[in-house]
Amino acid sequence: MNKAGAAEIPLPTATGAVFPVLIALGFCHLLNDLMQSLIPALYPMLKAQFHLNFTQVGLITLSFQLTASLLQPTVGFYTDRRPQPYSLAIGMAATLIGLLLMSLAHSYEMLLFSAGLVGIGSAVFHPEASRVARMASGGRFGFAQSMFQVGGNLGGAIGPLMAALIVLPRGQGSIAWFSLSALLAMTVLTRVGAWYAAHQARHSTAGTRVVSAASGMSRRRVLLCIFLLMLLTFSKNVYTSGLNTFFTFYLIERFQLSVHDAQMRLFLFMSAIAVGTLIGGQLTDRIGRLPMIWISIVGALPFTLALPYANLFWCGVLTVIIGMLMASAFPAILVYAQELLPGRVGLVSGMFFGFAFGLGGLGAAVMGRIADATSVSFVFQLCSYLPLIGLLTWFLPNLEPPRAARLLRRHS
Repeated sequence: MNKAGAAEIPLPTATGAVFPVLIALGFCHLLNDLMQSLIPALYPMLKAQFHLNFTQVGLITLSFQLTASLLQPTVGFYTDRRPQPYSLAIGMAATLIGLLLMSLAHSYEMLLFSAGLVGIGSAVFHPEASRVARMASGGRFGFAQSMFQVGGNLGGAIGPLMAALIVLPRGQGSIAWFSLSALLAMTVLTRVGAWYAAHQARHSTAGTRVVSAASGMSRRRVLLCIFLLMLLTFSKNVYTSGLNTFFTFYLIERFQLSVHDAQMRLFLFMSAIAVGTLIGGQLTDRIGRLPMIWISIVGALPFTLALPYANLFWCGVLTVIIGMLMASAFPAILVYAQELLPGRVGLVSGMFFGFAFGLGGLGAAVMGRIADATSVSFVFQLCSYLPLIGLLTWFLPNLEPPRAARLLRRHS
């Protein structure tokens, strides 16, 4: 084994996850999504400074999320065939450059370009980091994905808080300070890349055969299941992206809150998403993929329907519940999809992370257009019906019995 620092971390076994690797990935995901979440958190300031309408605000979200959406599946497909252990650190450099340009931008076009660079950094980071998380899972795939994902959720929650405390009082130029987060992430990811390279060499030598729980399914049915999972991702991510982009405007418009107070409530919503993701990963390994998807997406429907009619207090309570429920589905959806397409972890992760980004950005642009034509309150009423799409879970087959049988044979 390579004696480089990161290679000293033990390789995963069937019974134990490699926690230092999972913690490092979660931490870097925190930094990555903290930097990304600065963009929507700064929308009130940018809207006033550059005299933007809601459509232009939505297009900024579309810019950084669409680049990630288009590139992530491509990156995942390529690295499935040719793993690139150090691409994690290299991709983070795009985010660094994007933040520096955004801090200096003097035109709307430069804002769009810098936001797109941040999206490119995300496109490189997510598929490979998700692959490494599965490598380090020790068979606890839902737990590993939730550990990885919760870092991003925490970063998404901290971003608006940092924007309220640092950027909004000091102005656009202070965005540059967050490029230090990118440098820190690059350092940690270089260590993770060394572990990844050592594990990849050992794995190639071992020649382990991957068996899918869906091996008896036809190609057509596998593709249908992937399509249904994407629709489920559509329902949750368009809704959460809408809250992330327009929640502060909604609170300001309906309840006359200050920008600072609205950002604090956005922080609570994003924190609930982080908690829901961690709980969802644990429950996915315990109760199974399908039950977790049912509870998460369909279970949120009564609360999303009530949100547009709630007062300020209940609005806060409902958004926390909605955030926890909707976020808990993603580890289950991602692990389910990875089991449908074994050996294509990068492609699957790129598709679903990219799909989430792309749909979220497209949804934000469409909702911005609707908000300009009507109101932000109407957008929230319209989006409250999105969790109904979760009923499509009925058509997904249960992959758990074959997996349980394999675990029984392993321990017998």
